[in-house]
Amino acid sequence: MILEHYPHTDWEHLRSIVQPLSPVPATHRTLIKGGTIVSMDKDVGDLVRGDILVEGERIVAIAPEIDIYDVEVINATDMIVMPGFVDSHRHAWEGQLRRIDPNSPTLLDYLNSTHFSFATHYRPEDMYVGNMITALGALDAGITTIVDNSHNARSQAHSDASIDALEDAGIRAVYAPGTPLAGEWAHHWPQDLGRLKQERFSDDNQLVTMAMMSQWDRDTWAAAREVGLRIITEFLGDDMGKLLPMLKEEGLLGPDNIFNHCTGLSDAQWEILRETGVNVDVCPRSDAQYGLEEGLCAYQRAIDHGIAPAISIDVEASYGGDMFAEMRAAYFLQRAHAQYRRYVGDTKAPASVTVRSILETATINGARVAGLEQKTGSLTPGKQADIILIRTTDLNLFPSNHAIGTIVHAAERSNVDTVMVGGRIRKAGGKLRDLDQTALKLATELSRAYLFARVGYTPDVFADASPQVVKA
Repeated sequence: MILEHYPHTDWEHLRSIVQPLSPVPATHRTLIKGGTIVSMDKDVGDLVRGDILVEGERIVAIAPEIDIYDVEVINATDMIVMPGFVDSHRHAWEGQLRRIDPNSPTLLDYLNSTHFSFATHYRPEDMYVGNMITALGALDAGITTIVDNSHNARSQAHSDASIDALEDAGIRAVYAPGTPLAGEWAHHWPQDLGRLKQERFSDDNQLVTMAMMSQWDRDTWAAAREVGLRIITEFLGDDMGKLLPMLKEEGLLGPDNIFNHCTGLSDAQWEILRETGVNVDVCPRSDAQYGLEEGLCAYQRAIDHGIAPAISIDVEASYGGDMFAEMRAAYFLQRAHAQYRRYVGDTKAPASVTVRSILETATINGARVAGLEQKTGSLTPGKQADIILIRTTDLNLFPSNHAIGTIVHAAERSNVDTVMVGGRIRKAGGKLRDLDQTALKLATELSRAYLFARVGYTPDVFADASPQVVKA
């Protein structure tokens, strides 16, 4: 029955999950009034109480008070107003597999419970559903931008369905297709990069733009650079680090590279990343969850070498998908490790991280890593209006005695009152707009049931072991 409900080539009906999103009129003005503004822009600064004027898609003014008429007013009294979070590394296609393996102790366990099993049976409609539930979940949690590392792009149709979901959700995204790790696929990489760039990404002003995901491969990296794409690579351990001198010598490293994780690298290897301008994002929960090298994310290692890293969520296959939890993990891991070094007598132990520094990794640093720092990541006149409002009157946040401390240490998705992306409101009064949640739930359940059936998986909602599935 499940297969009959979901014929392989028919996924257009899924697009009723969200209502069509119309462009924001260039003349429409919104005034966000009376909030505590955390701008993440040193020139703008922070305001205990201030207003933000949005015209069309952009922020046009930030001031203690803006007197203007004929505008839509959002009352931000008792709210923190800040830039939307930027998740610089997410595998959005895995949305149906949330917490499929919460105890996964190694990277291989994760691969077995995703890439080597369910992933091999994904159809275009499953990509659409996975990307849609991930994107909507991100928006609900105040994440206005994701870099979608889509390493399950099995055909042109899989890519198109993924892009459609991101566009339909109304999130800002960098779509980065890549080669599947197992199973049959169309072997259309890197040839399809040119088609996608021409057909889907000819306008740099659209919400969804493009990069490419690839491990080191000379031809694939060259193909990405030929069409002007950033290259995203899962960079793990000293074995991969040994490639760095050669890549540097040949001029193959630069600011168009994004390296995820960066665990297990030596000081000399970190220096190569710094000298060549490679962008780095680290994964506080993922690196610990899957035991990557030392098991401690490389946040401290990056800043020790003069690199300002972003933090990212990576996957939801084992844990939750909100940036609040990621920031807290980064903060306490750094503090614990720094204190341990002081305790054992290390005179070069680093200073304890601050909440502002952690918030930078989740906003402006993430935007820079994604190549979007001119568009998002801070509240700056001229930038896109990617803005979230956090209610401080909620019981878990009241009283709010420190705005950034409230964001980093105490807030959660339920406190996110309003989410605006490119001037369009996607969440208001704590509820996502233009969403048929019943249709989303049904589509997700049908897709999940199909995938479970294909690998012979019988769910056990209390299991301690990894899923027992038929692998490709």
